[in-house]
Amino acid sequence: MRPYDTFIIGQLCIDEVVQADGTGEWSVGGAVVYSSYSALAGGNHVGILIKSSAKDRMIPYVLPVKNADIYWRESKTGTTSIRNEFLDDKHERRITTALAQGEMIMASEIPDVEAKVYHMAGLMDGDYDNEMIPMLAKRGKVALDMQCYLRKPDPKTGEMVYGDWPYKEKYFPYITYLKTDAAEAEILTGTSDRREAARMMVEWGVKEALITHNTEVLVYDGKEYYTCPLKPTSLDGRTGRGDTTFSAYITERERADIPTALQYACGLVSLKIAIPGPFKGTRADVEQFIKENY
Repeated sequence: MRPYDTFIIGQLCIDEVVQADGTGEWSVGGAVVYSSYSALAGGNHVGILIKSSAKDRMIPYVLPVKNADIYWRESKTGTTSIRNEFLDDKHERRITTALAQGEMIMASEIPDVEAKVYHMAGLMDGDYDNEMIPMLAKRGKVALDMQCYLRKPDPKTGEMVYGDWPYKEKYFPYITYLKTDAAEAEILTGTSDRREAARMMVEWGVKEALITHNTEVLVYDGKEYYTCPLKPTSLDGRTGRGDTTFSAYITERERADIPTALQYACGLVSLKIAIPGPFKGTRADVEQFIKENY
């Protein structure tokens, strides 16, 4: 087996999306789904570890990843399910509720695979055993979506509440790529200045900090700040924006410099935001969009 370009680790998620007008629908979603489509579009060799109830075991096999590259693990507590209730037509304000949470993914469950990047595509606090981070760092680069430690379901209502991660200074030195959105960056660092927030994350040990915003994406590597605008034609596919961006960036970053990888990720996610669901286009589609819009 040749090494994976990216090995994505996370929970299967059954999403309920409720629009501002009250209409809604159910779909298979979650960070693993959006991330795998995004990575595959770039021509990468993608492996995934995905956890769900035994009842939902076959769902991951509808993903475009080859069956041999899917490593399923059973969650005895059920499959994660999340409701996103949008409060405005721009999809910037929403109420997120955990309807169910799958069993924690343990370091011992990671298969003996090789990967350039190990992508922890989590959804909420409790998705991972913390010791997975240093374990994966011994194998390759670690990419972490910070939402999986900052989002915590209220034990009574299930509504997601945000809180700081007390272990950030302990584990950040193991992380090559860290992603937050603007709100998460402020919770983590205490500042609404995205550049200052990114600087603090790198100061705590992260190699490259990526912060998404509805207008642009920012990356800081300890030396320079890089930004690139988003240019979507509509916001119908807002759900999954951050997951798609991060996966496109970290896979492209393995073959390109920061500004090139950032522009590629912004072009891809701009196309994705216009259409609900994961990105199902190609690298050629992204390159053509960049040529016409950047």
